[in-house]
Formats: sequence, C-alpha cells, structure tokens
Amino acid sequence: MAFDPAMPADVEVDARGLRCPRPVIDVANACADSPPGTIVRLLADDPTAEVDVPVWARMRRQRLLGRGPWAGDGGGTAYLVEVV
Repeated sequence: MAFDPAMPADVEVDARGLRCPRPVIDVANACADSPPGTIVRLLADDPTAEVDVPVWARMRRQRLLGRGPWAGDGGGTAYLVEVV
C-alpha cells in the first residue's frame, strides 16, 4: 500500500515558512502533548526537515509513518508520525 500524506491525522502542525530547528521542535511538542497512538501530521517546507524529522523520530523512538508532497493548500511536505 502506498503512503498517502492526506490520510487522517489527529493533530496537524503547520510549520511551513519556519526554518530549522522549528519544524522538529513543533512536532516534538505536539507529540509530547499527545497520548500514544496519536497520529501527528507535520507540514513543512524547510529542506532540512527531510533529514531532521526522520532522525528526530528515530532518536525519540516515535514511528514515522511516511512523508510525501502535500497537495493541499500551501504545498510543502507532509510527515506523519505516530506517537509511541
């Protein structure tokens, strides 16, 4: 099954227009405030997020479900993280 960046999420964090390290800080805060099983969608357009978000998820033992281009308003990349 292919990854769908538009799959339902419980929390959405819009970090488009923000630069490193803000996208990772914002998704980390959203995950810290959410119970296990919560799906958090991060929208980001900072190119460093391509590396930073997967590294953060691995280091914090969160589950990165996938990433892909955001076709919705404003563009960017969508990252889906499941809080573990």
